[in-house]
Amino acid sequence: MDDSIKSATAEMAVDLALAVISSSDSPLLLLNDRLQIIAASRSFYRAYALKPATVVGHTMAELGAGEWDIPQLASLLKATASGFAEVEAFEINLQRGDRSPRRLIVNAQKLEYENEGAMRILLSVLDVTEARRSERQKNELLREKAILLHDVQNRVANSLQIIASILMQSARKVQADETRAPSEGEHPLEPIATLQQQLATSQIGEVALRSYLTTLCGGLEASMIHDRDLIVLDVDIDDSVVDADWSISIGLIVTELVINALKHGYPGQSGGKITVSFSKTGWDWTLAVADDGIGMPKAEDAKAGLGTGIIEALAGQLGAEVSVTDARPGTIVTLSHVAGEDTSETAQPDP
Repeated sequence: MDDSIKSATAEMAVDLALAVISSSDSPLLLLNDRLQIIAASRSFYRAYALKPATVVGHTMAELGAGEWDIPQLASLLKATASGFAEVEAFEINLQRGDRSPRRLIVNAQKLEYENEGAMRILLSVLDVTEARRSERQKNELLREKAILLHDVQNRVANSLQIIASILMQSARKVQADETRAPSEGEHPLEPIATLQQQLATSQIGEVALRSYLTTLCGGLEASMIHDRDLIVLDVDIDDSVVDADWSISIGLIVTELVINALKHGYPGQSGGKITVSFSKTGWDWTLAVADDGIGMPKAEDAKAGLGTGIIEALAGQLGAEVSVTDARPGTIVTLSHVAGEDTSETAQPDP
C-alpha cells in the first residue's frame, strides 16, 4: 500500500473516530499530546453548558470559568500522556458559579496509533451526583432504622415492666394456688423472645401481622401443645401492616389469650381447635381468639385470672373493647375497635 493510500486511510479513521465521539451519548473528550481538546461529544457540551468554540483547542483548565482547573487532574493527564499512569475513577467536585456542585468520575486512557506523533487521550466524564445523594439517603435511612429499632427494644422492655407490675398486683389479690410458679413452658412471658426477633427483622417501624402472629403462635404451639394431633392452633390474619409499638400489645394479648384457652378450655385429654384471627376495614379492626373447649365457667366458679389485668390494660392502650362470648362449645374473646370519627394513633393498626 503506497503512502497516499495509507494517508487517506488514516484520515478516514480519524474522521470516523471524531464522528463517534461527537455523537456519543456519554460526555467524552479527545485530547492531543499537548492535552488540548480536539473533539468533544455533544452530550458534554449540553451537560456543562459549553460551546465548541470555547472547548476545542483549549486545555481542561481553560474550560468555562476555570472550574475544570484542577491541579491533580492536570498532573494525572500529563502522566497518562507520558505513559506512566492512567486516570481511573478519579472523583472531583465541579462547582460552576452559583449552581449546586456536581460529583464527577473521570477516566482517561492513552490511545496508541501507528504514527507515534498522533498520540491521543480519550477522557470520559460520569456524573454520579444523584447516585451519591441516593447512597447518602440510604445510609441515613439505615441509621434511622437502627435508632428506631433500638427505641422499639426499649419500649418492649418498658412493656414487660408494666406486665410484671400487673402480675405482682394480681398475685396479692388471688388465692395461693393461683400464684404458684407456672410449670416449665407455661409462663405467659416465654414467647416474648419470638416477638423481639420479629421486631428486629421488621421494616422501619412496621410489622406485617400475618407473618408476626404466625411465628408467635408457632412458638406457643411448640412450647405449650405436647400433642399436636389433639389440639390445633390455627391463624387467620389479613394483610395488615402495623406500627411496631402497636404490634407489641397485640402479641402480648394473643399470647395471654392462647395460653388461657389451652389451660382452661381443654382439661384432661380433651382436644380441639384454637383460632387466632385479625381483620381490618378502614380504621376499624377486630382481633379474636376462639376455642371449642369446655366453654365459660359457671358464675360461682369463675375467678379473676392473672392475665385479666394484662389484657384489659393492653386493650385500653389500643382503644379497644374486650368482649367474652360463650360459643357453645367453647369461648370467643374479642377485642374490637370502631374508629368512628376518632383517627388517633390508638385507633388504627396501620402506621
